[in-house]
Amino acid sequence: MADAQAKFLSGSLFRHVTIMSLTSSVGLMAVFLVDLVDMIFISMLGQAELAAAVGYAGAILFFTTSFGIGLAIAVGALVARALGAGDKDLARERTTNGLITGIILGVLFSAAIWSYLPTLVALIGATGETAALAEGYLRIIVPSLPLLVIGMVGGAILRAHGDARRAMMATIYGGLVNAVLDPILIFGLGLDLTGAALASVAARMAIAGTALLPILRHHGGFIRPTPLGLIRDFGPLLAIGFPAILTQLATPIGQAIVTRSMAQFGEDAVAGMAIVARLTPVSFGVIFALSGAVGPILGQNFGAGAHDRVRKGFVAAIWFCGGVIVTITIVLFALRGMIADLFGATGVARELVFWFCGPLALAFFFNGVLFVANAAFNNLGHPFYSTIMNWGRNTLAMIPMVWLCAMIFGAPGVLIGQALSAVLFGAVAWWLARRVIEDGGRSQSRPTFARDGRLLALFNHRR
Repeated sequence: MADAQAKFLSGSLFRHVTIMSLTSSVGLMAVFLVDLVDMIFISMLGQAELAAAVGYAGAILFFTTSFGIGLAIAVGALVARALGAGDKDLARERTTNGLITGIILGVLFSAAIWSYLPTLVALIGATGETAALAEGYLRIIVPSLPLLVIGMVGGAILRAHGDARRAMMATIYGGLVNAVLDPILIFGLGLDLTGAALASVAARMAIAGTALLPILRHHGGFIRPTPLGLIRDFGPLLAIGFPAILTQLATPIGQAIVTRSMAQFGEDAVAGMAIVARLTPVSFGVIFALSGAVGPILGQNFGAGAHDRVRKGFVAAIWFCGGVIVTITIVLFALRGMIADLFGATGVARELVFWFCGPLALAFFFNGVLFVANAAFNNLGHPFYSTIMNWGRNTLAMIPMVWLCAMIFGAPGVLIGQALSAVLFGAVAWWLARRVIEDGGRSQSRPTFARDGRLLALFNHRR
């Protein structure tokens, strides 16, 4: 009998998808909304260089955040599988060793990024004073990546237990900390970008602390770690984590391509792109939350061998995605003028905001399909499919489409090309995910682990 905490093995799958996505998105949007407020505050300072610097820095921060998301996906998938199989002890082991491994890798990754910041800022097209501002902003935030990793992995563990509310509250607390400190540091103390960066670091500290406390109090806490245990569990973590990290890193690479392409149209265009980049997660926070929300649902049912519920859960997530996209697009289109005025966007920046609040918002459905498909791949033993889909979308499709559309449409063409690449690979990912689910997640070899985490064998599962 599966453990009682594996709550997704029964009940309405559409309800599970809706509750998990909405609660996860509230937490995400709390953070993204503060980023949006950051952008409004910076825009109010009236310096295009500051707004552009935030845009360039955002592309690199997206890169570091995606690293943390990849680690969180791996730990969350392993904990969800253990719970679905009814093994609480194994879930605690994977919780402990996954967090420790994530912190170690986060320290190493942030150190590497910090060392090469001038090169990275130059690669995405920043120059002169704007480059110096972006680099200074990043020098403060990048070292706090391990704190962000703790918060993300902790949130994934809570969602694996079905505790979406406490995972949501962790990010809400972080958003509140940021929201309170932003005006104080940016305007009250006159620190501008430095103040925004310091507020973000404080928010990450809050998220890390409030994500760990519920695990200790309500979900069995942690075991005493040992070197042998860390080494032993590194294998299954790496099996999902490595392709998941590669998958997540593809998105910021694509964003860097978009940022560099937009740079040719001037700092106003980059500032407009930065506005769109902040609007996107706030508008579609529910869609961004889909992968992390659907993953535990699919993972628990896969761990319990309920393949029919895995299939129905995938379909429910796609329907949910479509309904959200249509609703949000209608709202954005109706409010497009007010949104542009809020940021004081004129000229090309205003044009980019209008494009986002129209057809490009509707095309975001295919991003949602890709997110759901990634959740299926990661939790059904095919994480490299996610890697292939994301890298294909962000390189093979995006580079030529962005280049061609930019030639035809100018600055808006950069965003149009980005959207078309999502349409193409979203459709391909949907088809491939259906094939994987119909095969019961058994068409390729995948590792299975004993209760003590020791690798026993590799089995070929055939149709």
